[in-house]
Amino acid sequence: MILVAGGTGTLGRHIVRLLVEQGHQVRVLTRERERARDLPGEVEIVTGDVRTATDVAAAVRGCRTVISAVHGFIGSGNPSPEAIDRDGNRVLMGAAAEAGVEHLVLMSVHGASPEHPMSLHRAKYAAEQALQASGLRFTIIRATAFLETWVTVIGGTLSDQGHALVFGPGRNPINFVSVRDVAAVVALSVQDPSMSNEIVEIGGPEDLGFVTLAERLVEASGKPARIKHIPLLMLRVMAVLARPFSPGFARQARAAVTMNTTDMTCDAKALRARFPRLPTTTVEKVLSELQL
Repeated sequence: MILVAGGTGTLGRHIVRLLVEQGHQVRVLTRERERARDLPGEVEIVTGDVRTATDVAAAVRGCRTVISAVHGFIGSGNPSPEAIDRDGNRVLMGAAAEAGVEHLVLMSVHGASPEHPMSLHRAKYAAEQALQASGLRFTIIRATAFLETWVTVIGGTLSDQGHALVFGPGRNPINFVSVRDVAAVVALSVQDPSMSNEIVEIGGPEDLGFVTLAERLVEASGKPARIKHIPLLMLRVMAVLARPFSPGFARQARAAVTMNTTDMTCDAKALRARFPRLPTTTVEKVLSELQL
């Protein structure tokens, strides 16, 4: 049995479906059972919170492998990276070790470090450190920004407002990776022992700025549209002023500032050379399947 914590999220759904297709027995831990309605029928659903020890203990029972695809960057219930990505993952690791789980796969983020300006990256790094000290056999997968997430954010206003939304100048090159490619790496780590006790970096085939992504979105939509910018100064102000009453929104504004001002590139050639069968999903492939 494989437990996927966060199996109803953007990445988690792809992981679950891929594991089921490969013949694995899969259990999903989710806070909201309603979100699991469209998962394959054979998937076992456990309702609970990764921060609650009793919920997690029940979820990991009988599992040989645990995959953590949880995140607290945004979502319902006003979560936070510190609560979910750091502390929740620590609870999950403790329960996994107690239950005799053989392998824990942790979804982390490219650039995770204790000094990173984004709280998500700092929390993921703390989780990585805890996992490496846990005694569990592990695989840590560091992924770049999810392409599907940012296509939705930038293109969400195309149909009803006639513009693509760009945060900041949008010229800083960023590596975007499809969740399909990330899910494939996760599934591979479950069955390939050579990936044990490794930190694996996965990125997409190219680096491009928000403006370039927006331009491709507009072109793929086939509709007349313009590109609207949110100025960098406004993002900085929102990151501070929104923190007391909307911390999730403040984190998104801060993330947008960081993605405009720091190195967000990634060279994923080493992993793809090592595993040449991994998919390489392009921006054009994702855009061609969207209803824009």
